[in-house]
Amino acid sequence: MTDTILGSASKEIIIGFEQPFVVIGERINPTGRKKLAEQMASGDYSQVEADALAQVAAGAHVLDVNAGVPMADEPQMMKDMVELVQSLTDVPLCLDSSMPAALEAGLAACNGKALVNSVTGEEESLEAVLPLVKKHGAVVVAICNDEEGISEDVEKRFAVAKKIVERAVDHGIPREDVVVDPLVMPVGAVGNSGKAALTLVRRIREELKLNTTCGASNVSFGLPNRVELNGAFMSMLIGAGLTSAIVNPLHPEIMTSIGGAEVLAGIDNRCKRWMKRCRRLAAEAA
Repeated sequence: MTDTILGSASKEIIIGFEQPFVVIGERINPTGRKKLAEQMASGDYSQVEADALAQVAAGAHVLDVNAGVPMADEPQMMKDMVELVQSLTDVPLCLDSSMPAALEAGLAACNGKALVNSVTGEEESLEAVLPLVKKHGAVVVAICNDEEGISEDVEKRFAVAKKIVERAVDHGIPREDVVVDPLVMPVGAVGNSGKAALTLVRRIREELKLNTTCGASNVSFGLPNRVELNGAFMSMLIGAGLTSAIVNPLHPEIMTSIGGAEVLAGIDNRCKRWMKRCRRLAAEAA
């Protein structure tokens, strides 16, 4: 079985087929959060601090860090945020940027083995990101799109995943250090997007023997009762073999869905984590 190891200065997290499901907290991201973007642009990271601590307390194993504020110095901001979050918590980090210079700055500031989010099958992305991943000994998220965009054809997306893995190996990156994102599209716009993601997760696990991740909440974009739909999707994804996801751990419905799916998928030995969670919730409600 394939194990992908992430690390901070003092903690190791393993993404793997027989390992606990890995929750990557998505909240440190200014996209769609106008107030947070304004705070970050002014040098105010108080909400970043609060989000980091709250997500770890809620059960996040890894924290996603995105410094994509328009017109800001993203490389410097990424460096500052990585240093800040590392001073607050010992969980590994996921550096989330489409700008290679920002990824470079974040990786240089990281104490440990980070997850880089992400590389695509586009030549420009492959040649810019993979050398950084190799240089810093990081893990990379491989997103299944290329110069042709996001295909609705599962075969084409799977082919892109294979291409990225092969190119990563050519750059000296171990196969286990590639985590594949099948790309989740809004089901309200692309009716078979949920089914396509589930099919790809199974194939990536069974044929490529690699770990997977995704931004699961994308599936519900534009629909009502998003959290409930996301929770149902998470359970199905874990059943299909997904081993990590970028989600909001502050939604208890999502964390409950993940915990329940771990039990039913046989990766929560003797239901210990489920029972521990139930005891904690009962104590908090008392």
